[in-house]
Amino acid sequence: MLDNPPPRPESPLDTGVAMSAVRAAEVAGRLAAETESLRRLHPDAMRAVLDAGFARHFVPVEHGGRAGNFEELTRAVVTVGEACTATAWCASLAANLARMAAYLPAQGRKDVWDEGPDTLVVGSLSPFGTAQRAPGGYRLTGRWPYISGVDFADWALLCGTLTGESTPVPLVFAVPRADFDVIESWDSVGMRGTGSNTVSVDRLLVPADRTFLRADLLSGRPADSEAPCHTVPLEAANGLSFAAPLLGAARGTQRAWTEHVAAKTAALAGRTGAPGPSRASYADTLARSVAEIDSAQLLLERCAAVADRGAEVTRLERTQNLRDCAYAVELLVSAVDRFFRTAGTSGQLTDRPIQRFWRDVNSGSTHIALQFEAAAGAYAEQRL
Repeated sequence: MLDNPPPRPESPLDTGVAMSAVRAAEVAGRLAAETESLRRLHPDAMRAVLDAGFARHFVPVEHGGRAGNFEELTRAVVTVGEACTATAWCASLAANLARMAAYLPAQGRKDVWDEGPDTLVVGSLSPFGTAQRAPGGYRLTGRWPYISGVDFADWALLCGTLTGESTPVPLVFAVPRADFDVIESWDSVGMRGTGSNTVSVDRLLVPADRTFLRADLLSGRPADSEAPCHTVPLEAANGLSFAAPLLGAARGTQRAWTEHVAAKTAALAGRTGAPGPSRASYADTLARSVAEIDSAQLLLERCAAVADRGAEVTRLERTQNLRDCAYAVELLVSAVDRFFRTAGTSGQLTDRPIQRFWRDVNSGSTHIALQFEAAAGAYAEQRL
């Protein structure tokens, strides 16, 4: 949290995912090293994510969900991210992919949440598939890489371009776990525990009521929901999905670095001429890095408040959110890099969390949704 945060009223939503996330963070932190080794979430970590209510957070009320808000989800994701970035990343996407599934027609929504609101939906909006019209629906073929959490998925949302039309049309298809293959392909230097493997389908018949236009999601036009979390245009909310876990990771780095440096300076107390940075150098690192993390948090809190306005969000505010999420992540990378550089060799050992957070933040920051140049262009187009 912010240093000396201003007082704020108790939120009536604190009984939801934001409070439940504390327990999920405890489990995720305890299993973080094993999650990295497995290259996917430990099953107990994923169970903790579902038990905390991440998957149901944006599910429509009529399907047992909470149709919740972005402010609460962001706080919850940050809480988990302080313990394990990969778990927070999967928790964030569990909520946000379910939000997207709310765009399905009524029967499609019923199919997805037939067994309850804690169904785990994963997916990709990249149009790596192709589709053709067929009796009753569409034939879908494609391979979608980087599907985080897919090994635990119940359903996947997969984007494919409808061919054979006068103009290619990107559609999103809801596919149950029994109908797609998972190809193990994830072996990254950072975010190792996300298990972001590849999904494949070949000429799969997808019923028409399990599809929706990607354009509707981009513009915030769900089939029949008026909840702000469903009517917000994607641009205003998408960056939060990926920036919030990194804010949590930066807070985790801050805590781990502070504990490490405190122990290190105590051990060297009274030893004249001991090697290493000076106390003033440590103070500079801490003050600068925490200021950057606090600044990033304030930006992301504003982004969440904007996203929670739903359909009222203006085009300028959408691009402002894109800009702010990307810039916040640049601040987080700067802060975490500084902590890493000043932790010393002993702080960078592989059994220390600092190096894991450092790898995760730098890896996560490369996500296409967090690139500042593209965000700056969209924002400038509105301003100029």
